[in-house]
Amino acid sequence: MSILNESIDEKSAEQQHLEDLERLKQFCPLHDTFARSLFRNNLPLAQFVLRIITNIDDLTLTREETQYDLKHLTGARSVCLDVYGTDSAGRTYNIEIERSDEGAAPERAEYHMAAMNTEHMSRNDEFVSLPETYVIFVTEADQIGDGKSVHSYSYRDDETNTTLGGKTHILYVNGAYNDDSTDIGKLMHDFRCTNADDMYFNEMADRTRYLKEDPKGVSEMCAIMEELKKESEQRGEHKRAIMDAQNMIAKGLGSFEDIAEVTGLSIETVRELAGKKTA
Repeated sequence: MSILNESIDEKSAEQQHLEDLERLKQFCPLHDTFARSLFRNNLPLAQFVLRIITNIDDLTLTREETQYDLKHLTGARSVCLDVYGTDSAGRTYNIEIERSDEGAAPERAEYHMAAMNTEHMSRNDEFVSLPETYVIFVTEADQIGDGKSVHSYSYRDDETNTTLGGKTHILYVNGAYNDDSTDIGKLMHDFRCTNADDMYFNEMADRTRYLKEDPKGVSEMCAIMEELKKESEQRGEHKRAIMDAQNMIAKGLGSFEDIAEVTGLSIETVRELAGKKTA
């Protein structure tokens, strides 16, 4: 590599770092990228947030993870949870931070619930052993549209309004809720804040300040942004490979092995694409 090319690459890397720092200033807890770091290895914060959202004052988390991959049935769509936790009473929790309406579709909430139930059922387990489970979507906009702070859904009899089972809870939390006289209103205010000094709760402010102002926290955030950019690029490359394979299949250009070699996809993937085309 020439000295000129090295200089260009260094300038590009420096410019990218400066752009990342500017993006970081605009992040708030409602940004998925920022929320990933906000809750990472931070059981006390997850517990604090869950107590406010669920109104379970004595909720005590014993486990908390971010970007938690659930096991799933062969061929089923995989699920990676933003925040996953279990408490001392055996209840399980999933918090999802969503800025788009599509990401908070009721169908997705139901799928997450099903995937979490599958996670906790082994071959010989009795169905009654399923834990009480909460799937919680914190949305930037008022997903339901009536201005309330939290909507909680469970399986109920349409005629008698009695609960079926009582172990399933899907909660939609309105990130736009703006009543700062309540804890949930203050929490949603903090979720919208880009500046730690403007937050009500120290639990939110301290972690936000660390990620935005402490050199170690800033470095952590920049590393995550770089990781996400690479993941996005890889997804783009995979999508282009899928499109190329589909075009080659449609035009009959080569065997499955040839298409796999050209696109870099597995033969199994190429066969699956061909099967969808002929189905």
